[in-house]
Amino acid sequence: MKNSHPHLLVLRFSALGDVAMTLPVVYSAAMLNPEVRFSVVTRPFFARLFINAPENVKVVAVNPADYKGVAGLPRLLKRLRRLRPTAVADLHNVLRTWVIDNYFRMRGVKVVMVDKKRAGRSRALRTGSRQQSFIDRYCDVFRRLGLDCRPMFKSILTSADRSPIDVDGHAIGLAPFARYMNKTYPPEMMREVAEILCRRGAKVYLFGARGEEAEVLSKWAESINGCTSVAGRFTIEEELALMSKMRVICSMDSANQHLASLVGTPVVTLWGSTTPECGFTPYGQREELSMVARLECQPCSVAGKPECPLGHFNCMKGLKAESVAEKLLSI
Repeated sequence: MKNSHPHLLVLRFSALGDVAMTLPVVYSAAMLNPEVRFSVVTRPFFARLFINAPENVKVVAVNPADYKGVAGLPRLLKRLRRLRPTAVADLHNVLRTWVIDNYFRMRGVKVVMVDKKRAGRSRALRTGSRQQSFIDRYCDVFRRLGLDCRPMFKSILTSADRSPIDVDGHAIGLAPFARYMNKTYPPEMMREVAEILCRRGAKVYLFGARGEEAEVLSKWAESINGCTSVAGRFTIEEELALMSKMRVICSMDSANQHLASLVGTPVVTLWGSTTPECGFTPYGQREELSMVARLECQPCSVAGKPECPLGHFNCMKGLKAESVAEKLLSI
């Protein structure tokens, strides 16, 4: 990127946790390369994560639903071409971004895609070998474009960003849900974790989505003294500010571990069908905060599955509620 006015187009459309993982890398690269303009293309909801971005970072909110059909893609390409990028960083590497990549390549624009190491995934499932973290893979994309990229990000929040509610100083957050069943700690065991923490004097805040998750967590809060459900009550910006007030958060291998990392909160992550070796560890978190049963059948999936292939789900059931609670209290 030796152009006198370098302008980098950064592509990452989904999903929430994956976009959250790109943010510390984009912010770090932007701070280290102030002469470069960064235009991050993502979905409108995910664009809201880019709080307090460096001055040379602009978010371009694109709803793929607005560009469907034969006429839709050319309109999207025309919109992106008007940005006049000098290089493209494809942090997604899927069919939609391949089309965008090739469009710019044909116009002489350098394109670098993230290496998802798909062959390495099957090897990881067979051997449990450690895969390069996606944080490092995203950094590699910017380095291959000739930019300095070293993780130096701390938090998306500043002292001016306020929590929507006052939080007790001994606050612990629990985010008990994940997209797939075999990445989710059994709900009855997580409820036991909440009960132990509250008996020990902690104030527990339950994080989850609107709808069914919020209904479940509301019932927990009603029956556990010292427990508060904040599921579905706040905007994503407010929820991030609230997460920043937690002393520690317990999460699955889900978006919540990455959201908590964006605000610098320690995260104890419970791993089931996936393990930290799959490459999705949250930014800046210490390795000892990962709780893994280390069974021979782990990992059985890189991204999660609807059920345990062997039917016992001992990878999660082996992480006893008392042990999880003690881990959180030790922090």
